[in-house]
Amino acid sequence: MDMPAPRTQVLQRRPDIIAALRAVLPEDAVITHETGLRAYECDALTAYRCAPMVVVLPRTTEEVSAVLQICHAQNVPVVPRGAGTSLAGGALPTADAVVIGVARMTQILEVDFDDRLMRVQTGRTNLSVSGAIADQGWFYAPDPSSQLACAIAGNIAMNSGGAHCLKYGVTVNNLLGVRMVLMDGTVLDLGGGHMDAPDLDMLALVCGAEGQLGIVTEATLRILPKPEGARPVLIGFGSSAVAGACVSDIIKAGILPVAIEFMDRPCIRACEAFAHAGYPDCEALLIIEVEGCDMEIDHQLALIRRIAATHAPEEIRESRSAEESARIWLGRKSAFGAMGQINDYMCLDGTIPVDELPRVLERIAALSDSYGLRVANVFHAGDGNMHPLILFDANTPGDLEKCEALGADILRLCVEVGGCLTGEHGVGVEKRDLMGVQFTPDDLEAQMQVKDAFDPKWLLNAAKVFPLAASAGRRG
Repeated sequence: MDMPAPRTQVLQRRPDIIAALRAVLPEDAVITHETGLRAYECDALTAYRCAPMVVVLPRTTEEVSAVLQICHAQNVPVVPRGAGTSLAGGALPTADAVVIGVARMTQILEVDFDDRLMRVQTGRTNLSVSGAIADQGWFYAPDPSSQLACAIAGNIAMNSGGAHCLKYGVTVNNLLGVRMVLMDGTVLDLGGGHMDAPDLDMLALVCGAEGQLGIVTEATLRILPKPEGARPVLIGFGSSAVAGACVSDIIKAGILPVAIEFMDRPCIRACEAFAHAGYPDCEALLIIEVEGCDMEIDHQLALIRRIAATHAPEEIRESRSAEESARIWLGRKSAFGAMGQINDYMCLDGTIPVDELPRVLERIAALSDSYGLRVANVFHAGDGNMHPLILFDANTPGDLEKCEALGADILRLCVEVGGCLTGEHGVGVEKRDLMGVQFTPDDLEAQMQVKDAFDPKWLLNAAKVFPLAASAGRRG
């Protein structure tokens, strides 16, 4: 993977840039020591690392604005960073960049149960948003697997989803407004405490923009009353393709569970060893959860059981208690960590039409055999957001490159069947050079013109998303 060469003139001015930053920030908010910078040299795509020139940790929108004004005036590249959980290299720095981390921006600014909204600074973690209102019987719906650590800023940048996105949607469906700072320091408010803003839908443009257009410092989020009840069911199958066909039939029947999660045997074994969730021993497993009153839950699960029975399930098991439900979801939420205990892996997130699941799972198995690398599958099956985990040995020369080639072929397959390159992880650097698989040159040009309008100097996260060759004339 190539990155632009650092701007020598910027590095030569490092002492002056640091002095300017310290003039507008508290002393402890500017990190310049080599040891401190190493904590920010990569995100969760750990195969690539580069220590930044400086890291700043502001606490307010005004401080972010002051930093960006300095960087804009001095032509210094900026890399926005939430919690660093990006799996696509979205927060990977360059050697001449100032990283602006929002980890200290964690305040709850407003809670309004009447209007069903909550306004927070975007350094707040996903899980702590729901945690702050759980006692009042409310929650925030998007729930990425990394929700214990990931920040709302990163969720907005990548339009993150989670296990329950089938019913409740992804971040853009639960985002009402943002306060965003443009590269020149201008503070911009989009949307607000209402469902639909007038004029152009700029909010949807910003959500999923991967830090290309500005740094979001505050977010107004839609919150919801907790459902009366919820119950998951485990269904085991003899093959991944059969499990995929069952998912397709459930969706075709018009049933809307709150979640349908898929795991294959390698992932089942790793998660069971880690979380002891009581998963059945089978080739593929679906976790299907429904919500409502007891009568509604019973009715929905009866329909799901009837559909599953046509696919010769090896086991169907409903949760019998809140504790068992918690264990079931702990196993699924721990999947990435559990797999990481036994192997290096790269996690993809191509998205496909649900009715293509059987075909795509078979093709992934064939590609795995041809490359000689194992692939474990765990993903949000209800909306076709796949997460193949390609297992490799980082200490074996050539294994990383082989892993990346296999990953590229899987993502090409997703686009081939009518899907897209990313569902929630973003493009970052991981899929940057595959953008031409999904988009024509004219498509990419239109997208880059939007960035031109927000960030004419291309200083914000400029080595991400767009192929370097396509954007070379725009970057300084």
